[in-house]
Amino acid sequence: MIRLQSVTQVFNPGTVNENTALRNVTMKVREGDFITVIGSNGAGKSTLLNLISGTYPPTVGSVHVNDVDVTRHPEYKRAAYIGRIFQNPLLGTAGNMTLEDNMMITYRKGFKGLRISLNHRMRDFFRTRLKDLDMGLENRLKDNVGLLSGGQRQALTLLMMVLSEPELILLDEHTAALDPKNAQIVLDLTTRFVSEYRLTAMMITHNMHHAIQYGNRLLMMDNGEIILDVDGDEKRALTVDKLVKKFHEIRHRDFESDEVLLTDPNE
Repeated sequence: MIRLQSVTQVFNPGTVNENTALRNVTMKVREGDFITVIGSNGAGKSTLLNLISGTYPPTVGSVHVNDVDVTRHPEYKRAAYIGRIFQNPLLGTAGNMTLEDNMMITYRKGFKGLRISLNHRMRDFFRTRLKDLDMGLENRLKDNVGLLSGGQRQALTLLMMVLSEPELILLDEHTAALDPKNAQIVLDLTTRFVSEYRLTAMMITHNMHHAIQYGNRLLMMDNGEIILDVDGDEKRALTVDKLVKKFHEIRHRDFESDEVLLTDPNE
């Protein structure tokens, strides 16, 4: 589905602030993959998702989607088939609009080219889908989204995104700002929706336990490079200790990100 070929991303080239965020990355995302992406701060994880989503073009290299070269396609064009959720729960919804209005805007995107209206049938459909979240939001269609908690907003964002029928979803530490209880709810919903809607997904996480537990494939990044790409039985056999050991074997130094190493497995 997605192919990155020899991609390098350099910010502020030719200045004292020059930073190479990705270094000659080549990778493929297969249809149906649920990929977790782990690495320390500055490893290039978010830059990788930015290049796939079209936030900016790569300095060098190409991006292909379904064998079409989209390297120079802007983000708004790729948004037709790529959904993305960020760490901040406030970014995925319009806080000054009602739940039903937020959902209606997203639903129209999922039915491209069709004119649909907010009527009793649509409200009943929204209530049914909101019940899936098990947060009581099905009774709050008229409430402004700004009244919801962070966990409720992130769960709503996730539901709205899958209703828009994307081919690929990009999750950029989408539970990192939530308390452990709500983070687990959103992770469980993520797994359920990926399976139910047969989505292809990439999920950045700073939690090694989550990177190992979720998905069918794991990428580990360091200094702008993908240093490990495992799936199948090899991924299922991983533990945090084994993952840290693999990092040391590949990079010949210790993994030094306290945020990743010390994250509680229940968070």
